[in-house]
Amino acid sequence: MNKISLANLNVVLEKLEEGVLFLDEQRNVVAINKAATQMIGQKQGDVVGKSCPSLFPATPCAHTCEKSGSCSLMAGTVKENKLVQDIVVARPDGLLIPLHMWATALPEGKSQTHCAVVLRNRTREVQLEEIAGQRLRMGNLVGQSHTMQILFREILLAASSDANVLITGETGAGKELVAQAIHDNSGRAKKPYLQVHCAALPENLLEAELFGHSKGAFTGATTDRPGRFEAADGGTLLLDEIGEVPLGTQVKLLRVLQEKEVVRLGENHSRKVNVRIIAATHRDLAAMVKNGEFRSDLYYRLRVLPLRVPSLRERREDIPLLASTILSGLTRHYKREDVTLSMPATDVLLGYDWPGNVRELVNVLEYALVHADSAAILPRHFPAEMRGVMPVPNAPEGKGNGLLTNYYRGPATEHEKEIILAALAEAGGNKSTAAEKLGMSRTTLWKRLKQYGIADDTAMPGVN
Repeated sequence: MNKISLANLNVVLEKLEEGVLFLDEQRNVVAINKAATQMIGQKQGDVVGKSCPSLFPATPCAHTCEKSGSCSLMAGTVKENKLVQDIVVARPDGLLIPLHMWATALPEGKSQTHCAVVLRNRTREVQLEEIAGQRLRMGNLVGQSHTMQILFREILLAASSDANVLITGETGAGKELVAQAIHDNSGRAKKPYLQVHCAALPENLLEAELFGHSKGAFTGATTDRPGRFEAADGGTLLLDEIGEVPLGTQVKLLRVLQEKEVVRLGENHSRKVNVRIIAATHRDLAAMVKNGEFRSDLYYRLRVLPLRVPSLRERREDIPLLASTILSGLTRHYKREDVTLSMPATDVLLGYDWPGNVRELVNVLEYALVHADSAAILPRHFPAEMRGVMPVPNAPEGKGNGLLTNYYRGPATEHEKEIILAALAEAGGNKSTAAEKLGMSRTTLWKRLKQYGIADDTAMPGVN
């Protein structure tokens, strides 16, 4: 095997989006690529020869170096000879740049380099975290739990790409809502959004639905008809329950994904399509691949960006918020807007296991509203299988169940101020604790206090 020349290696390093620095035994910079100079805002000639800690002042990494007098990586105190951390660098021009840094010890040899430091710009990632952290809902998805905030951020990341997405999760968890949210937040939002329920059609009709057909292609095909791929051109196509697609159709589906073109049934010429594919399933596709029930090449073609929707059991702290939002819509539909959810009923909802997830919650609340004979839904108004459910105790500190159970009634936009005040009260006025209960950052909480005209010294006694 031919050795890579130093010149070729330098070309590759200069083309990387990641910043790379090489350090000698004294932690001085021996070499740096263009991306790294742009991140730290300094010229190459001004950086080479400087000590690494001086380039990243006031960061945990520099603090560790200054405190110990040596790099913990080079001293061998870091396991696996690798150091990883997130830092914020203050550039000479005043900009604060969030970076992901990882350093790796290099094999000993004749070279004077002892360590490589790699930097990746996290500005966009931090912006998305802030956007997601300020939301209690995204489209028709509702949640203030940490789990849902992570999902919101993953939806925004997926929406910024055109890559195929595979959404997994239990039946009724909201996979279709996630797909819709990805489309609505993407550059294709103004183009068609279509979906095909792959389990609802036999193989021949499924292929005709997906790829289209010509007149006379089969009995009943009286006209030419474009398929969903053509109809969704420029937009997004959701393939719901992708795990139910027969192996024969999987081969044809894979070809469409690879070639970006479809052939209608009964024709022999292809048509170009530009469609973003989102697939969804409640089944374990990896296990199906292992058992020969699903093609591995199609699985990996679909699973470019995997997203998992949490079950309702995994985010119980969202149940009061979800229930109030759902009930608000149901009461408008049934013209019974005076009906609310009682605290005992909410506690029963928190104690139930929800095998049918959010879809079951909607059905339960509709059943209760129909059977409610008072202005408040009580446990006796729930279906029989729920009447024996033991209410759960108040949530552990920081989980927020008790807060929303006691104070949340109606959509978040109507009662958010009351929720925030209640969180501050439960936290004894401590903003950091209140922000954690609410599932938002302390900065976001401060912005909300300002937005609602709640002065720091008057919001709650002892606010800090």
